[in-house]
Amino acid sequence: MNNKKVEYINPEGLFNSRAYSQVVTVSGNVKTIYIGGQNAINEEGRLVGQGDFELQTKQVLENLKIALVSQNASFNDVIKLNIYIVDGCDPAAGFKVFRETVGELKNPPLITVLKVAGLANPMCLIEIDAVAVVEE
Repeated sequence: MNNKKVEYINPEGLFNSRAYSQVVTVSGNVKTIYIGGQNAINEEGRLVGQGDFELQTKQVLENLKIALVSQNASFNDVIKLNIYIVDGCDPAAGFKVFRETVGELKNPPLITVLKVAGLANPMCLIEIDAVAVVEE
């Protein structure tokens, strides 16, 4: 029995974007998945794409995909992304990589993008954490 209900809402009076939602509500028998900040470090512990924002973004998205699949989830189950981009990197380039890697989502998640002076690993140009919801 599917009791999971995820509702994506773009209330009147707020911008209705095809790239992100304004409000998401979750109810029913669900499991919430919290994925800690993923950077461009691969399975071997090596940085992918040193100095290359687009390559790093692609690796970050691959890391998120691996984390999601480990919990029987996909990007379609993601309800919230926090994206941290080192100042000087172009968010539009990151969005282009997202569209190429993930594709257009039927219900885009809530997204917060922050430009930061630096990340914990000074070689990293982007870090993304996520929240996903799947049926329990």
